[in-house]
Amino acid sequence: MSSDALSPAVTKAADALVEATRTGVACPPVRALLGDADIDAAYAVQRLNVERGVAAGRRIVGRKIGLTSPAVQAQLGVGQPDFGALFADMAVADGGTVEAGRLLQPKVEAEVALVLGADLPHRDCTVADVLRAVDFALPALELVDSRIAGWDITIVDTVADNASSGLFVLGGTPVPLTQVDLRGVRMSMTSGDKTVSEGTGADCLGGPLNAAVWLASTLAAMGDPLRAGDVVLTGALGPMAVAAPGDTFEASISGLGTVRVAFAPEGDNR
Repeated sequence: MSSDALSPAVTKAADALVEATRTGVACPPVRALLGDADIDAAYAVQRLNVERGVAAGRRIVGRKIGLTSPAVQAQLGVGQPDFGALFADMAVADGGTVEAGRLLQPKVEAEVALVLGADLPHRDCTVADVLRAVDFALPALELVDSRIAGWDITIVDTVADNASSGLFVLGGTPVPLTQVDLRGVRMSMTSGDKTVSEGTGADCLGGPLNAAVWLASTLAAMGDPLRAGDVVLTGALGPMAVAAPGDTFEASISGLGTVRVAFAPEGDNR
């Protein structure tokens, strides 16, 4: 870990994000502590809080990829994706309900999830490596969230905040990659009777496999490669939709099936 990772600013930013999670009250942007362009310090904050989670007994089950949309990259002034950790306690059952107040300011996006059957240890990972390593694909919903007040984020804020992770939902029917063209899949997400997001596999960094190659290479170079059994959320296939209490979302991804989640009404803590 770099010297930045041990700096008071990194620790203070990490503490602010933990406190926001504990209290349910979003904090000011952490870029004020870390600097507007210090992505290394932002990843140091993320690593510190991931390590804290593991020390507290949480189990890492994979990674998520963010910023796969060129439009979002342009908005945040970056030219590459980012990533965050997925913990087992972030998983919500397909068709399940998210308790009121569990997330601060949630949004929903539909994605392709890949589940690995082999490690991806190479810094120069290729599409062929990913194709050999993936056991199956699933439709997924990522319930993104921000501990930063008002979603007032830059790349530094979202990276520090575990890539704005919240929860995730995986569909239940595994599909081998030999049976689906991930670049060509079409996604439609509805809330009630309204279509709230549409897109294709190509809208995710040119294809979900490209996103997976980037992640595998990046993590291998950091000495923390993707392993067999890991879940990889490859990135949004269309725009995010804001979630409100009582909303229900269902995404249909051609060739992969459907996945669904509900948000409990306000005051319903089931």
